[in-house]
Amino acid sequence: MQIIVIMDKTRKHLISLAVFTAISTVVPATTFAQLHLEIAKAPEQAPKIAIVPFTNDKAIYPIVESDLNRSGRFTSASQNLPATASIDQIQAGDWQNAGVPYVVVGQMKAVDANTFEIQYQLYDVQKQQYLLNEVLTVPSSRIRQAGHMISDAIYQALTGIAGDFSGRIAYVLRNQATPAQRYTLQVADTDGEQPKTVLSSRDPILSPAWTPDAKKIAYVSFETKRPAIYLQDLASGQREVLASFRGLNGAPSFSPDGKSMLFTASMHGNPEIYQMDLASRQVKRMTNDSAIDTEARYAPDGKSFIFTSDRGGSPQIYSYRFDDGSVKRLTFKGAFNARGTLSADGKKIALVHRPSGSNYKVAIQDINTGITNILTPTSLDESPSFSPNGQMVVYATREGERGLLSIMSTDGRFRMNLPSEQGEVREPAWAPK
Repeated sequence: MQIIVIMDKTRKHLISLAVFTAISTVVPATTFAQLHLEIAKAPEQAPKIAIVPFTNDKAIYPIVESDLNRSGRFTSASQNLPATASIDQIQAGDWQNAGVPYVVVGQMKAVDANTFEIQYQLYDVQKQQYLLNEVLTVPSSRIRQAGHMISDAIYQALTGIAGDFSGRIAYVLRNQATPAQRYTLQVADTDGEQPKTVLSSRDPILSPAWTPDAKKIAYVSFETKRPAIYLQDLASGQREVLASFRGLNGAPSFSPDGKSMLFTASMHGNPEIYQMDLASRQVKRMTNDSAIDTEARYAPDGKSFIFTSDRGGSPQIYSYRFDDGSVKRLTFKGAFNARGTLSADGKKIALVHRPSGSNYKVAIQDINTGITNILTPTSLDESPSFSPNGQMVVYATREGERGLLSIMSTDGRFRMNLPSEQGEVREPAWAPK
């Protein structure tokens, strides 16, 4: 597992951090399949919401119920409750007596053989009014996406925050039982459903990174027996090599406008941060230090980036400003802070933090105050990635002999696991909106 490699503070192992290699050697054996959703920590004292089974539907409402229940903001209240609700027919008194403040009802109608019309309503029991009353027309192939879109709309109506249920997560699945496809780069819904294989290889695939439009993914591949950065179009499958310089090539990150890429390379001997103009392919060296500089991530405004460096004696997070080239240390708590990623509003950093001993946890640091809060209850965590709305973090972890993904709300109220029975799941990256 990667975190086991980086817990050694010697320069040799920090170079391993720069190239992002060493995936776990403990791998179950079977074939590839989707991730499985497991609720690890349910929300407490969250408002109840009832998702009444939609008329003529057995697919949409379970998706909506699952999405809202795993958001950490609501508690499902759809069993042993009044059965009096349907489109335009909600008896507020029944739901008030049941202690349920929000009710969702809906129906699905076939427009033709391949198209459906979905109407749904969100009802506020206390106010006795509909907060949402919408109709979607969708092809049969996008029924699941429609369910997630409804969840997004309900979540935003009740919280004022855009939902992320219709998003996607990229991750690497490793399986020793299939040598020709030992590593696969996968893209799935945020609940682990509908996985699609982007690339299969017998050699390591690492560090997936989305372009801002979420249409392409960059990643590090060892298919030529040395690390190179590739960019692959998800729709066409076409790909190209972006960086294959002498030495290390790793940790791609795209600018908010999609015009440039930060990456780590050792073409001049020492691992440093470089920036590539994607139109001209011209490369500019950004850092120049005897330390290991790696894991650069653009700030949302494109005016700076954060990166990991051991220039202070141990791996810590620093920021670099493009306007004057100034470097500022951001993390001070703990002897190890790495794999930093910024929230979409640029106010928080999710990072791998070692509070003591051999425990590596995901922590959230407020950039303005510098306050760091440990988020995860597990002890071998890595590769955190914020959801676009900043309310959730996906990360790789280990529970017993399982290497899996976890998604946790940033307030710590809810956590779900996404393990696979068919391999070791690592390197998650949440797609931008």
